Amino acid sequence: MSDYRPIACADHERLEFAALTKQWLDVTVDGAPRRLLPLDVYTRAGAEWLRAEMEGGEQVTLRLDRLTLNEN
Repeated sequence: MSDYRPIACADHERLEFAALTKQWLDVTVDGAPRRLLPLDVYTRAGAEWLRAEMEGGEQVTLRLDRLTLNEN
């Protein structure tokens, strides 16, 4: 069984919308602020994931329950 904790539906929708409209978002990942461009939101291995591009061009995969969307 996974220890994944689902995120709020509004946050999930915001990530999906940002991926569709190519909007950069400010997030906090495990306590560290980051700016990223969501590319895809998907489910795998009992958890939800975000594939995103960082400002420097590096692509990362983040588990959704490890990030917090910051207000812009």
